[in-house]
Amino acid sequence: MRLGFIGTGHMGNPIARHLIRAGNELVVFDRRPEASANLIELGAAWGESASGVASQVEVVFTSLPGPPEVDEAVLGDEGILAGARAGTVHVDLSSNLPSSVRRLARIEASRSVTFLDAPVSGMVTGAEAGTLAVFVGGDAKAYEMVRPLLQTFGGNVFHVGPVGNGNIVKLSNNLMTIASGLLVYEALALGVKAGLDAQKLYEMWNVSSSSRYVQGVPRMLERQWDDPSFALALAAKDLGLAVESGRELAVPLTVTAAASQLYTRAVARGLGGKSPQAVLQVVEEEAGTKIQ
Repeated sequence: MRLGFIGTGHMGNPIARHLIRAGNELVVFDRRPEASANLIELGAAWGESASGVASQVEVVFTSLPGPPEVDEAVLGDEGILAGARAGTVHVDLSSNLPSSVRRLARIEASRSVTFLDAPVSGMVTGAEAGTLAVFVGGDAKAYEMVRPLLQTFGGNVFHVGPVGNGNIVKLSNNLMTIASGLLVYEALALGVKAGLDAQKLYEMWNVSSSSRYVQGVPRMLERQWDDPSFALALAAKDLGLAVESGRELAVPLTVTAAASQLYTRAVARGLGGKSPQAVLQVVEEEAGTKIQ
């Protein structure tokens, strides 16, 4: 099948490679042409723009940082809808606001394009291994058509109902994984400020009832936060989208909102390009202690 792929960064690039290795022809585009160079070497064609990609394919994938980038890729002067033909299926792998993807689905439907929101979970390691979890919202027939494609990079692929539900699953997953880590950082700050050693705290927690929650502490204590595959700014974005989804559905997300504010403070301190674990620096600053 001839496919399009827009957004060939940390997540999109390995996903696109799986699609090529499964025997599909790809037309690719990224604002940074160098991000697609290896795909061109594997036989992909360069699309020049999102519209240039969409004009040549039956199914177009997008894998982008968030709502503004997806909107531009779809609705911009050189966006998908400027080139897509009737019957095209657009599969958005990005993490997005459910209400935003429902809006895009309505706009695309008016142009006879079918939209599926299909955010993924599993980080870059899962993308490389082809073991991602994929949560798909949208038309059941379109889902069945693209499911074999999704299975080339997804070890667990789920159809979760109408458009928007894919991102509800993704954001609910991310709010748990991101926000729960802050409790560990706060526990470390409490113990270290009281005079306890961080490594010793971990050793004691690891044989106590909190053991399942603290397995990431040794790596966190290494403080290796540069050049991440998933940046702190993206974690902040996902928490903000989760909080906004809670507002839209009238679901109080008290803990998530507090975590969102802490991550927003980390971005304001210039930590957005580092690993999400760098939020520890904000915990340390506000607690007046150093965890190491």
